[in-house]
Amino acid sequence: MFTFETPQKIVYGKESLEALGGITKSFGKRVFIVSDEMMASLGYLERVTELLEAEGLTTFSYLGANTEPTDVFVAEALALFHENNGEVIVTLGGGSCIDTAKAVAVLATNPGYIGEFMKDRIAENKPVPLIAIPTTAGTGSEATNVTVINDTTHDTKMMIKQSAFLPQVALVDPSLTFSSPQKVTAATGLDALCHAMESYFSKKTQPITKTFSLSAIKKIVTYIETAYHDGQNFEARNNMSLAALEAGLAFSNASVTLIHGMSRPIGALFHVPHGISNAMLLPAILDFTRDDAIQSLAEIARFLHPELNQSDEQLADLFIAEVKQLCQALEIPNLRQWGIDPETFERSLDKMASDALISGSPANNPRVPTHEEIMELYRTCFDYQYDTRKEVEFSV
Repeated sequence: MFTFETPQKIVYGKESLEALGGITKSFGKRVFIVSDEMMASLGYLERVTELLEAEGLTTFSYLGANTEPTDVFVAEALALFHENNGEVIVTLGGGSCIDTAKAVAVLATNPGYIGEFMKDRIAENKPVPLIAIPTTAGTGSEATNVTVINDTTHDTKMMIKQSAFLPQVALVDPSLTFSSPQKVTAATGLDALCHAMESYFSKKTQPITKTFSLSAIKKIVTYIETAYHDGQNFEARNNMSLAALEAGLAFSNASVTLIHGMSRPIGALFHVPHGISNAMLLPAILDFTRDDAIQSLAEIARFLHPELNQSDEQLADLFIAEVKQLCQALEIPNLRQWGIDPETFERSLDKMASDALISGSPANNPRVPTHEEIMELYRTCFDYQYDTRKEVEFSV
């Protein structure tokens, strides 16, 4: 038996933002907007405010979610929500804004510390209605029951997953992603690719999630380079937004695996943006997982290249090679090139491996690593060179 959760409503497509006011007023009159300074500088915050106030709604904002989301942001935003007697939350921005807003929506009716929900606590009271509007094509957080919040006391990322963190409405307007810089486009797009791939070969995968995973993978490998080089290309941006949404729906219900499990400690300790840290790990972890995921990797390759008639092993290698070439084309650095100090990194390996395993995500991987194997994978990724990859060429 499987369970598949989605937001109550998904609104997507060109100019879908214009529906915001009518949607929001059905939930309440006092609207708390969770966003960041970049959204304000781009004029997006002003437009959202106009749309809400045109419906007679009162708005107030928190713009502090300017980096990876932390428990400090959550506490600050929650206090502001209560001070202004908020009734509904609209969040505008990337995954940091959306994850912060999710935590506020739950804590507003279930008081306490957000980290309690990483352990055994279940939200007993219905959260504040939340409308999520992504401005990047990557995290898929607008459609997931997951929030990831940095614990600033222990330098860990808390991956929290339960139904209460699912937004009531996901509003996906691809035009809002036009402003994403090249590096953000690459990082968030590869984050979505990881969501789609990991949810496909996760031990918790299911028939519905596989459908969304495959659709997302095909869109991403087809359109990410165009979006990267031509940010005003609507077809590419539209397909990347849809892919991120599909991948979010997939991994929210099938879970992620080793890539995300190892990625979170890098972000927590070295403040590498989430999408970049995923991409840095992606090639080496695919190599590590390959022998235990050949069938799944071959199925993906057949979906992308139905004209090929090769063995599962050959197709798995083909897909892995394509992913590596994509990372190289999008100029993904290794950890050393990012500027992480090698001695500090080495001293942190034991903690990172422990934190990765504690998150639970590695246990969903087709090949479940030991603590020592995770440490060695981190070392491999630190100096990973794309010119050492195995070239794979097949004819029809």
